[in-house]
Amino acid sequence: MVEKVLATEKAIHLIQRLKTFHGDLLFHQSGGCCDGSSPMCFAKGEFLIGEADVLLGHIADTPFYMSKAQYEYWKHTQLIIDVVPGRGGMFSLEGPEGVRFLTRSRVFTEEERRFLSGSS
Repeated sequence: MVEKVLATEKAIHLIQRLKTFHGDLLFHQSGGCCDGSSPMCFAKGEFLIGEADVLLGHIADTPFYMSKAQYEYWKHTQLIIDVVPGRGGMFSLEGPEGVRFLTRSRVFTEEERRFLSGSS
């Protein structure tokens, strides 16, 4: 199975910690604007997901979304969510922790792209 989004151990640990304070969470990959292209972490219900969003998968049992328009640019890559020191998006829950989520990526192999497209 090929995952469209993964998380490092550091990211999983932070997600679990944030869940103890905020309950269920969700991620949305920011597309620019105010917070650059950061993965944004919200308490479930604090960010409205709509028909213009795509569910890429789950990290630490937390859904991860991206806008359909942005997904067209990123669909050939696997997102790897990590944690680094510093301040991230001002609306993302990890801000007070002194760290930020960071999206790394790698291009899917030809075999992985075929698997994801459903062709053999």
